[in-house]
Amino acid sequence: MRYFRSSSLILAAALSASSALAQTAAPAPPAAAPQQAAPPLAAPVIPASAPRAANPLDPLFDALKRERDPDKARGIASQIMTGMNDSGSPTVNLLMQWSATAIKEKRNAAALDFLDQVTLLDPAYPEGWNRRATLHYTMGNARKSMADIAEVLKREPRHFGALAGMAGILMEAGKDDLALKAWEDYLAVYPADREAQEAVTKLSEKIAGNRT
Repeated sequence: MRYFRSSSLILAAALSASSALAQTAAPAPPAAAPQQAAPPLAAPVIPASAPRAANPLDPLFDALKRERDPDKARGIASQIMTGMNDSGSPTVNLLMQWSATAIKEKRNAAALDFLDQVTLLDPAYPEGWNRRATLHYTMGNARKSMADIAEVLKREPRHFGALAGMAGILMEAGKDDLALKAWEDYLAVYPADREAQEAVTKLSEKIAGNRT
């Protein structure tokens, strides 16, 4: 995954990686209405004071944090993205596949509708918010993209794709101090990424130069 060639390509690159890893979806379930209404978006899925449930991706995130070889780290990151793309729901997975197809075919309105349904059906699923954040960005709406990125990071603070997207948007907005913090958060999760290391170095030098 290449997030750093130019800030305007960061979220598009994240989308391409997510879409490529989400091509296999489970078959659609019967078209029955959900038995329970989805919780409102403003309501937290898990109270902040509750202990975090065991996450099957935790061992991979731990391995990514320890790994210093860039090639090996890239393989671990790919496994994490594969795991994050699987919502555990055939319905949500199918909607995500449809959204990827619609985006590829430049049918952004249809893709946005599918992703709106994903966030309503399963608001606890981080990748639904992340995919929609990417789509909002490519449609030129950085404000909505940042709002969705915030939802991703509420649910999975280690989502390095969302952190890269946030850093890119902040850089484009000229908010270098905040962009640097986002990159540092990224490196705390994915320390072997050399391009992120270079981004931090360049931003740090730029900020230091502006202060002199």
